Amino acid sequence: MITDSFTAGPAGTILVTGASGLIGRALVDRLRARGQTVRRLVRSATGHAGDFLWDPARGVLDPAAMAGATAVVHLAGEPVAHRWTPARKAAIRDSRVQSTALLARAIAALDGPRPVFLSGSAVGFYGDRGDELLDETSAPGRGFLPTVCQAWEEAAQPAVAAGARVAFLRTGVVLHPEGGALEKLLTPFRLGAGGPIGTGRQWLSWISLEDEVRGIEQALWTDAIRGPVNLVAPTPVTNAEFATTLGRVLARPALIPVPAFALQLLYGEMAEETILAGQRVMPRVLLAQGFAFAHPTLEQALRSMLGR
Repeated sequence: MITDSFTAGPAGTILVTGASGLIGRALVDRLRARGQTVRRLVRSATGHAGDFLWDPARGVLDPAAMAGATAVVHLAGEPVAHRWTPARKAAIRDSRVQSTALLARAIAALDGPRPVFLSGSAVGFYGDRGDELLDETSAPGRGFLPTVCQAWEEAAQPAVAAGARVAFLRTGVVLHPEGGALEKLLTPFRLGAGGPIGTGRQWLSWISLEDEVRGIEQALWTDAIRGPVNLVAPTPVTNAEFATTLGRVLARPALIPVPAFALQLLYGEMAEETILAGQRVMPRVLLAQGFAFAHPTLEQALRSMLGR
């Protein structure tokens, strides 16, 4: 049994964006189970109590959503896993920067104590860095994703300047069988058609969905967590190690490689900066706070998730 290394704060009101996504749904469920009041920011009326409208592209945010909020957790953003046309790249950047800036301005405009602001980010901040061991003090990399992540984090500065506690959730690849990368990989691996991608040497900084949500909670209740916090397991693996481990857990061969050129033809720049690139990232901030991972190793995480 995992005992959380933090004490949850008193019951409060937490505003969440991206609440319909894989991470957002799990976070909302956990917060409500812990006695927190959760408000969701949504783009169209749902009829559900506690849902408030916003439109970041137009700079629209229902002011009632922020009233009395003790924390804001911002997880919304355009999906990255598509071929990057100029229009798609603009949407990826604008959806993150505009929404973060809107929330940061709203927090800065509040009277009295300002809510904690946990703003989404990604390990893509570090770029493709080979075998270099990275932590929250590491410099940003080069490329489209590092540029987006830097602008994304900089957009929160009005809240920082106003005195709010702000943390940037630099999330790795979140693993869960019902969403994200793992869900897509399960079918080919179960059919014995899985294997390493490209050279297989690129590093994968991963985290289980359970630890992702628990890590966000740790950032919510820990005053010492400010600035970047890497939400990744303490044991990054290479792509080849990931394929071997998943195959072993499923008791299936994992020997069929996916050639890099095929992915480059299909996805272009997106493949080069994500699937074929990698970051070897450590969760230094979480570890310094005594965070105990429910799933510290990949094989243990996969066996737990897949019931193997």
